[in-house]
Amino acid sequence: MNILIFAGSTRRDSVNRKLAQVAAQAVKAAGAEATLLELADYPMPLLCGEIEAENGPPENAFKLQAIIAAHAGLIIVSPEHNHSISALLKNTLDWISRTPRVSGGNPFAGKIAGIMAASPGGLGGLQGLDHMERVLTTLGALVPPKKVAVPKADQAFGAAGELLDEASSRRVNELASEVVNLTRKLSA
Repeated sequence: MNILIFAGSTRRDSVNRKLAQVAAQAVKAAGAEATLLELADYPMPLLCGEIEAENGPPENAFKLQAIIAAHAGLIIVSPEHNHSISALLKNTLDWISRTPRVSGGNPFAGKIAGIMAASPGGLGGLQGLDHMERVLTTLGALVPPKKVAVPKADQAFGAAGELLDEASSRRVNELASEVVNLTRKLSA
C-alpha cells in the first residue's frame, strides 16, 4: 500500500515541505510505502475559463490525476495563507478537479486524505485546515477528524529536518498511522 504525500508549497526552506518529509517517514514507520511528491515538478497556470475552454486542463493536471489515482491514500500539508490554504494548493486541486470531465474518474473519490499544516504562528495553520478539509470533502475525499497543526514551525525543526517537539512528532505519527489503517480497511 502506497500513500502519496505532498505540500502546498514550493519554497525551498518551507516548513510545510519539512513536515511532509516527516509525514513520509511516519507513513513508512506505520507499515506503508510513502511517495513524496513535489508540486514544483508539476507547474500549472492559474485556473482560467478561457484557458480551459481553448486547451482543456493542463497536462500536469492529468499527470497528477493519474498519480493520485495510483495511490491508496493521501497526506496533504499546506501553509496557512490568510486563514486558508495556499494559492498553489488550491489551484492544483482546482485543476485536478477539472480532469475527470475529460478523462473520467475522480482520483479523490473515497480516498482517505490526512491533512497537516505548519506555521510560525501560535495555531500552527489550524484555521487553514478547516478550508482544506472543506475542499477535499467537496472533491470526494474522506478526511479523518484528527489533524496536525505545528505551531512556531520556524523553530520546530532540527538541522536534519526532524521535529524537535515530542508532542508534534507524536501527532504526526498518530495521523500517519490513522491514514494507513483507515486506507487499509477501505482497501480490504
